[in-house]
Amino acid sequence: MSEWRNIARSDELSEGGAIEIVLEGRIIAVFRSDGALHAIDGMCAHQGGPLAKGVVAHGCVTCPWHGWQYELATGIQCVNRQPLQQTFEVRESDDGCIEVKLEVEA
Repeated sequence: MSEWRNIARSDELSEGGAIEIVLEGRIIAVFRSDGALHAIDGMCAHQGGPLAKGVVAHGCVTCPWHGWQYELATGIQCVNRQPLQQTFEVRESDDGCIEVKLEVEA
């Protein structure tokens, strides 16, 4: 079963910005890049670096610790093309909130 979770107000995430949230014990990085929202696992697959603190360019985030790069839309590692980061559906609601869709146990 999945459900949408309100994580922030839309005005808290400006263009080019990122936030880190914890939902159901998971760290999730949410980005606003090129007018779109993206949500991926917030801990780098390499050594757990904080992806929300990374630099975003050309649709990819670069981990601030060791430079690993991931596509925001897919979670694919940019060099070896492996899908290393889980992605999450994210949307902006009509009432000005950002929501992330999570799978939850029934």
